[in-house]
Amino acid sequence: ILEWFEQLADEADAAGGAFYPLIGNHEVMNVSGDLRYVTPGGFDDFHDERRALPPERQATERERQGRVAAFAPGGRFARLLARHNLVMQVGDSLFVHGGLRPDDVAYGLARINRETQTWMRGEAPQPAILTDFNGPIWTRYLSYEPTPEDCAVLDDVLAQAGAVRLVVAHTVQIDGITSGCDAKVWRVDTGMADYYGGPIEVLEIIGDQVAPIR
Repeated sequence: ILEWFEQLADEADAAGGAFYPLIGNHEVMNVSGDLRYVTPGGFDDFHDERRALPPERQATERERQGRVAAFAPGGRFARLLARHNLVMQVGDSLFVHGGLRPDDVAYGLARINRETQTWMRGEAPQPAILTDFNGPIWTRYLSYEPTPEDCAVLDDVLAQAGAVRLVVAHTVQIDGITSGCDAKVWRVDTGMADYYGGPIEVLEIIGDQVAPIR
């Protein structure tokens, strides 16, 4: 899938468009060595990578070594992930996996991306914001039915960033894409994987017109 995403990005660029994969919690988990959700096939696919395993991780069980080597900071797939952002603003829409809080915007969205990418390349320690369960890849404060207080926090985020909406994933919306806070947040994870069996649906944004397409 990750290699296919790179192909899609090249094809989109050649066609005069763009395709931007974002970093979420599962990408971060793999780079940090948390492989609890990896299937047996997900380990087998990286069997040939084990020769690149960093010394500090060579005690890993043999069947996991290839996956660890590929995603460890500085590894082949970690470097691939480091080409991408964790949060992006395109026009007046903000995109992030889990959500954003005012402190995240104040910290600096470009700084969050830069520190995440530097860590994935193996050039710096993991930034604390990636393990904060209120942080951009983990928070779920907008994932269900937001309270008025949640919406007030979102208003602050959007005002600081100069955006009009936030698009998030992370939490499956099994009946399709949903919105909240007067359509200022859109939740686009529909659980398309076989495990969830959710609908294939995308969010189309054209100017100020926003609508799910199934």
